[in-house]
Amino acid sequence: MKPDGSAANRVAGLVLAAGAGRRYGGPKAPVFLGQALRALRDGGCDPLIAVLGAGARQARSAVDLAGVHVVDNPLWAEGMASSLRLGLNTVAGLPRISAVCVHLVDMPGVTAAAVARLRAHAHPGCLARACYHGEPGHPVLLGRDHWATAAATARGDQGARAYLRLRADQVSFVECADVAAGYDIDEQ
Repeated sequence: MKPDGSAANRVAGLVLAAGAGRRYGGPKAPVFLGQALRALRDGGCDPLIAVLGAGARQARSAVDLAGVHVVDNPLWAEGMASSLRLGLNTVAGLPRISAVCVHLVDMPGVTAAAVARLRAHAHPGCLARACYHGEPGHPVLLGRDHWATAAATARGDQGARAYLRLRADQVSFVECADVAAGYDIDEQ
């Protein structure tokens, strides 16, 4: 990132929030989307993108989405990869974005401080992910140079996991356990 923090190095925040939340008992977006967007925004991400699917109508009613690029994923049932592809394609169409911070909607323990810590590693070639007590987690930071290949290799409910494994030697792990928690919510 340039020391002057210029717009050419903006980091977008992308929330994947399209799943049906079967184990949870229903879509998680209406419950957790607001917190996920706040963590990204307060952590310095701009613009914000939310990919919705199951529960999109309820999420729109429950969450203030003013200023958020909302993208509907008609293929949400195919898994997280379809949302990641859609989100990365959306971000690629926005000007002056050097990296995107990808956050999962069902991780309420992720804080703005964790996002800001990860965001500090942003540049077009970056690959970074938050870790908690040494264990890799979310969010994940993908530099612009990686978007097309990460999207092309995403399959099923794995998101960018396979891509990050292929590039393991390039991934920076950013410890965040002192400022956040990396758990996800699977059950009510």
